[in-house]
Amino acid sequence: MSDATPPAYVRDHREKLVTLALDLLTIDTSNPPGKTREIVTEIEGFLDPLPVDVERFTVDPAKPNLLVRIPGESDRTLLYNGHLDTVRFEADAWTHEPLGERVDDRVYGRGATDMKGAVASMLLAIQAFAATDATPPVTLLFAFVSDEEVGGDAGLPALLEAGQLAADACVIGEPTCEAGRHSVTVADRGSIWLTLEASGEGAHGSRPVLGVNAVDRLYDAVETLRDRFGSRRLDIDPAMEPIVNESVEYYAPSLGEDIARDLFRYPSINLGVLEGGDAINSVPQSARAEIDIRLTAGVETPDVLSEIRSCVADCEGITITDVSWSVGTAEEPDSPLVEAVTSTAATVTGERVFRRSATGGGDAKTLRNAGVPTVEFALGTDTVHAPDEYVPVDVLVDNAAIYTRLPVVWTSQLAP
Repeated sequence: MSDATPPAYVRDHREKLVTLALDLLTIDTSNPPGKTREIVTEIEGFLDPLPVDVERFTVDPAKPNLLVRIPGESDRTLLYNGHLDTVRFEADAWTHEPLGERVDDRVYGRGATDMKGAVASMLLAIQAFAATDATPPVTLLFAFVSDEEVGGDAGLPALLEAGQLAADACVIGEPTCEAGRHSVTVADRGSIWLTLEASGEGAHGSRPVLGVNAVDRLYDAVETLRDRFGSRRLDIDPAMEPIVNESVEYYAPSLGEDIARDLFRYPSINLGVLEGGDAINSVPQSARAEIDIRLTAGVETPDVLSEIRSCVADCEGITITDVSWSVGTAEEPDSPLVEAVTSTAATVTGERVFRRSATGGGDAKTLRNAGVPTVEFALGTDTVHAPDEYVPVDVLVDNAAIYTRLPVVWTSQLAP
């Protein structure tokens, strides 16, 4: 039996962690196409000497997933989730190697902070439990998944559908830090994605009064939506107020307090696509727009959508041709999972850790809707998806230390 604890093992093996992170970054998993066979094989090779259960789960041969299980002292299961794919990169925009480079105390590369760095920290945590012969108080399940960056169905959705992610709680290793501030994301926002189409009457551009401009109609409809809904304060569930307040405080230094407050107190409405017209000298007969509306968790999305349908019905020549929507989800800010992750991160970093909402939604929403309490947490940098994405070595080590401490702290928060 080793005398070292898993957190101590992590501190003593920082160089191994850096090497592991660089090994993952060397493999290009840009999505699209998002091929993960090579990186899954690399991870399997790392895990092969360890006394842990490893299973490859595949629905798309190009995009396998990997499950790793460490049996614990109880049947309660804590799930760690990390995605293996990254967004694309333009190498010419980088001053460092996008497929992995260490410079002093930083590790650069596409995915360094989102989120191969966190995956490397999870892998070292697995090794730390094995190397120290430590049995965690609960069973640990690690899911390294594909297809997250494009919202594909070959990764986490496939695992859920197959019943492979039965867990009592989950931590997703998404970076949750910005400009030196740490946070746990405990909520996400609901969404309404609308496709609007406008019809008009064609005419020559020299005589526009003889036609009806579909683009003008469409833009007027978008402005009507903004005026009618964008300026209306959201009816937020009182239980969400602590999360909204911390979210505003978290984002205020980067966005400004007024903008941060409006982001959660009011709907956000973004005109993402506007198409119409064939030529500069013609009045367009048709036009199309795609609109992204976001709503703070605790707001009933179907009610808002019903009002939007009524609003569009009042706009002449406008129809909704496609719509998809989701309801925002949230964890109780004082739940055992949130308390455990927040307190553990605060202990390791010595700094405040905010409990906030994400501005969008992703795998955390999917897991919460599947009945798995979920938060997102990883120390990182605000270089997500940017050229010269990087993560400090100390952050990699701190993440691994937090992931190894968490099972004990979470267990202590649970009712007997």
